[in-house]
Amino acid sequence: MELAYYSDYAVRLVNTEQPERGTDSLTSVEVVRKLFGPGQQAARRATDSDVTRLRTVRSRLRAVFEAADAGDEVLAVDLLNALMMEFPVSPQISGHTHRDDGGTSRSWGSPRSSRAESGAGAESGGGRPDWHMHIAEQAANATAGYTATACMGLAFHLTELGVDRLGICQARPCRNVYLDTSTNRSRRYCSDRCATRANVAAYRARKRLESERSARTGRTAETAQDSTPATER
Repeated sequence: MELAYYSDYAVRLVNTEQPERGTDSLTSVEVVRKLFGPGQQAARRATDSDVTRLRTVRSRLRAVFEAADAGDEVLAVDLLNALMMEFPVSPQISGHTHRDDGGTSRSWGSPRSSRAESGAGAESGGGRPDWHMHIAEQAANATAGYTATACMGLAFHLTELGVDRLGICQARPCRNVYLDTSTNRSRRYCSDRCATRANVAAYRARKRLESERSARTGRTAETAQDSTPATER
């Protein structure tokens, strides 16, 4: 995995709650495990206690997005730094599943095994891993591991693309968060569905306004006609 991928951890967690709708889907350990995604060893360590822990982290991560959305870059960074201090990461260079020339699937992970494995791969036919940064799973519990991963990914996104790339959906009552990856920094909604809903609502509002203006214009014309003396008609 690449660090940029981890930023989605923060989005997934924050969006388990809709504050203005009063809904919360983070209600069980099964939901916690699904947040990690398929094939994640850390998900197996999740317990019922992680539901409460992650809800607390969720509120703090939403505060980061709210600060960014309000244009307060310093506050957003301070809030994220506080989380990273509390939930530090253990990065390592990793070469996840890679197929060598013989079609054999290989994986390089721990620092001690990387040298031996890469050497063996080179000697047996040229299979080489695609090295990249990975966050090691050494946290005390599932919440600590998930939070460290989410914060590292969010920090990478923030420093590489800018604080203003952290957004909150403008299609109320939806308040889902998102990461703006558009070329012109124009994203305003969390999904195409919300964008369509907002556009339809705006169109209907314009039509109502036009109808009201037309009605007022008609009434004004009628009033003016009624006030005209009969001799002038």
